[in-house]
Amino acid sequence: MHHDNFRRLGNAAFAAAAALLAVACGGGDSSDGNTNPNIKPANIGTVTIQAYDGATDDLLTAGLGKDGLASATAPVPASPNSPTAAELRRYAIYTNYRAIVDTTAGGGFGSLYGPNVDAQGNVTTGQGKIAGVEYLAFSDDGSGQENVTMLVQIPNTFNQSKPCMITATSSGSRGVYGAIAVGEWGLKRGCAVAYTDKGTGAAPHDLDTDTVPLIDGTRTTRSAAGTNAQFAARPGILSLADFTAQVPHRLAFKHAHSQRNPEKDWGKFTLQAIEFGIWAINDRFGTVASNGVRQRTLAKSKIVVIASSVSNGGGAAVAAAEQDTDGLIDGVAVAEPNLNLPPNASILVKRGSKPVNASGRLLYDYITTANLLQLCASQATALVNAPAFATNQFYISRCQTLVDNKLISGTTVSDQAASALDQLHLAGWEPESDALHPSLSLFDTAASIAVTYANSYARASVTDRLCGYSFAATLADFKPAAIAPSVLASMFATGNGVPPTSTVQLINDRDLQHGPFMNGQSVSASNNRADANFDGAKCLRDLLTGTDSQAQALQSGVSQIQRSGNLHGKPALIVHGRSDGLLPVNHTSRPYLGFNRQQEGAASKLSYIEVENAQHFDAFIGAVSGYSNRYVPLHLYLIRALDAVYDNLTTGKALPPSQVVRTIPRGGATNTTTAPTLLPVNVPPISASPDAANQIAASTGSVDVPD
Repeated sequence: MHHDNFRRLGNAAFAAAAALLAVACGGGDSSDGNTNPNIKPANIGTVTIQAYDGATDDLLTAGLGKDGLASATAPVPASPNSPTAAELRRYAIYTNYRAIVDTTAGGGFGSLYGPNVDAQGNVTTGQGKIAGVEYLAFSDDGSGQENVTMLVQIPNTFNQSKPCMITATSSGSRGVYGAIAVGEWGLKRGCAVAYTDKGTGAAPHDLDTDTVPLIDGTRTTRSAAGTNAQFAARPGILSLADFTAQVPHRLAFKHAHSQRNPEKDWGKFTLQAIEFGIWAINDRFGTVASNGVRQRTLAKSKIVVIASSVSNGGGAAVAAAEQDTDGLIDGVAVAEPNLNLPPNASILVKRGSKPVNASGRLLYDYITTANLLQLCASQATALVNAPAFATNQFYISRCQTLVDNKLISGTTVSDQAASALDQLHLAGWEPESDALHPSLSLFDTAASIAVTYANSYARASVTDRLCGYSFAATLADFKPAAIAPSVLASMFATGNGVPPTSTVQLINDRDLQHGPFMNGQSVSASNNRADANFDGAKCLRDLLTGTDSQAQALQSGVSQIQRSGNLHGKPALIVHGRSDGLLPVNHTSRPYLGFNRQQEGAASKLSYIEVENAQHFDAFIGAVSGYSNRYVPLHLYLIRALDAVYDNLTTGKALPPSQVVRTIPRGGATNTTTAPTLLPVNVPPISASPDAANQIAASTGSVDVPD
């Protein structure tokens, strides 16, 4: 819906007329004025409310300010083994903000975006601290097992005459502050921000000590936590105690091991966060009836709500908009969303009028493909100047195993790696993603995601060790070890919910040569070759088409997370980097544009903005040598997308049409972290009238993206 002045006037006039009619008929308010009580949603448990003064502590930077977020010195707890909830919150905001954006001055932080850049894009001399209150609670289905974290931030600048709210569902598998950098846009505009961890989270259940995280990140024993645990693993065939006795030092993570396939409910959880936000806004600003009951003064119809976030959080925002039957969401603005289309969507994606090699595949399909091929492809001669390129014997061995299994061809390493890279192209990766394969291989990205999602979709227990994988801390010998107490105590703040994270690694439990061993260094049992666990990668891939009980369970889970494509005519902008090597545009945003047109036809108000020289991990731009030379921040375009959707909803300004934005890399010496400073000319605005050569055409079932 459009919240324009005419609409507001109409609502006000209708309300006034209704009130007069009620008086004339002798009805109307009860004697105590308690006509519309602000009732807390039934799924929301105990609520904790905390105010922040905007000086010593605040909503956006936890008191660190712009300079503190940019500092390489983390705000570690004073007593690392027993951090306080306040220390964990500060540390979590610091870590998660820096995980989403590039916080280097050369990359635009502090000049083009960041806490000190106001809502109009003006650079201020302040630190960007924002005073306000936080409402924190679990959403649960009554079992005590769901316990999805909900958080609402309401800045002191919230404007009751122009109320607004955005969502910032966590990215990746992170905790509730996982999209704090997205929430920044709303806080600066005086909007409330509704966050949720969407049933994932960074802090694990440590099976050695049987300790679990609480909602604020502090830890206690599973028995003491009871139903207040943010996550406590459930047993499979073995009890947790028996499993730990046989397989010590393992950790369970909520996304992988909750046995609930939380992704199927990411849209629902985002909608619940909005409902919690509406309640919190009225708890703070609603009038109080004469009997002391707080009223719902600011109804949803008065609040502009934009669903937003990035990556998995962006996918959750889209899912919420599709599932919104109560008119909670007015518009959508997301970046690099994880979008899974039904296999039978049959969307034709073209680039430069030529059909792409593959498109619209499910994440589990393409991530298990990457998990097989990417390590070998990273050794291609064409990539020797790519960021993080290094000759790796494990990856070279993977090449030979792929040849032996007839997945690639070639007799030399160079030929084999080139063949693997070609196979990635045939599987839908664009050539612009090529330079990312070495760094994504280094971080074991495809393996960690494939294992996490396989467990989640199959609803596997941590004790099942699906395909022979587990999660554990390792030492210099690459073998599982007890996690250090100080590391475990802060994982709510430092973790990302998937390995590798905070010394926790992916473990190959089927390495017969070493015993349980770090995945990337391990030996496949089938060939006794140190090929970074090809056996495990193939097992994960086979679950997609297999017929055994685990494969069928996974396939059932995959069927529950697919998008409908129907945004119900909501104004929406998706921005995505053409170079994205994790969630390739051919499998996500490009086909979704066509799928949406297929479902909504002329009623669609979705525009897709594809940004050249942008990729999935802005944080790597200032952290990994070579990224700053090549890539521009996609986050800046999410800010612009939010601006555009907000303007459309509040003033009626037209959304920009679908287009490719031609950015200019910073350049400079190859593979350094000291590229020339990012300037406005490097990141041109989204055009209201793009040139014909930049226009993306979408029709029912078809998308054509210019070269």
